[in-house]
Amino acid sequence: MAAMILVNNPGSWSHVYAPLLHAPWHGCTPTDLVFPFFLFIVGVAMPFSLEKRKGQPLKIWTKILFRSALLFAIGFALGLFPDVVTRPTVVLEARWPGVLQRIAICYAIVAAMVLLFPRWGQRLVACLLILIYLGGMLFVKVPGYGSGVFEPLGNFCWWVDNQLLMGHVWKESPAKGFDPEGVWSTLTSIVTTFLGYEVGCLLRAENKSKEQKLISLFIVANIFLLCGFALAWTIPVNKQLWTPSYLFLAAGGAAHFLGVCYWWTDMRGEQRGIRWSLVFGTNAIFAYVLSSFGGDIYSLIPIGETGLKRTIFDSLVSLSFPPKLASLLMAVLFVAACWLCTSILYRKRIFLRL
Repeated sequence: MAAMILVNNPGSWSHVYAPLLHAPWHGCTPTDLVFPFFLFIVGVAMPFSLEKRKGQPLKIWTKILFRSALLFAIGFALGLFPDVVTRPTVVLEARWPGVLQRIAICYAIVAAMVLLFPRWGQRLVACLLILIYLGGMLFVKVPGYGSGVFEPLGNFCWWVDNQLLMGHVWKESPAKGFDPEGVWSTLTSIVTTFLGYEVGCLLRAENKSKEQKLISLFIVANIFLLCGFALAWTIPVNKQLWTPSYLFLAAGGAAHFLGVCYWWTDMRGEQRGIRWSLVFGTNAIFAYVLSSFGGDIYSLIPIGETGLKRTIFDSLVSLSFPPKLASLLMAVLFVAACWLCTSILYRKRIFLRL
């Protein structure tokens, strides 16, 4: 969550260190790993949360549908702000997909897979999702472009978004009508969440020691990485298309990161260096919504000739801070401000969950 807030709120988008930017198209930066790590962890948590309501099918389905619908609605509402304040008709042309919307869809579908199918059936569905995705990308001919296109214009994801989303997409996407959280790429993002679920099942297993779980986790992480590198020989690593090569590389990185955290906290019993993260972890949705609204308001506060955010940035640069360092410093301070606000809830033991 801290990383997501950091990369989304630089002091100036014109002055950002390269690792804190998304890859323009093909390739992968550390920033490109933030969202799949988040989806992966959503999956990891599912075996623990779903087990609590085992044997209560009505309650569990109601909870899944309510949580997914509310998460989708929050994401849609965040996309309207701040324009909707001065121009209510923006609702009619608003972007339909988004980060929270994709999380909602992935959570709902993976939960349905878990509840409806045995383990082999769940894995079969995940494999089919990848094959269906590749079938569209590699073999369906896009009018005017042909098949097997992985460039911004002419790829199958772009074509599907144009047909189904009808312009309700991110306005700064690399190709008109395309959305990086669009329809077709959601198929493979669902698999990212499912891989997290599989890792969560591994960690929840009662017939393995902590040492065995850790070894198994690193083995699984390396299998994911090998799959990703193997696929990257023929299929480009691309976050916006959420290609299978990107899917497995990100899942492998997330599993390795989780393994290190598991070793540090569950095996060594260490709390040093992680207590601050509990503030964001226990109120993740609140922190995300706060950072989204706060970032917009922060930019709009009329102080100086260009607003508060730009005024602070210009002031730091005038104090001889390099522009990129000033931009990073502002992002770090914004994360700290969000943390302080969220910590108030944590200290009062208030946990806002969907």
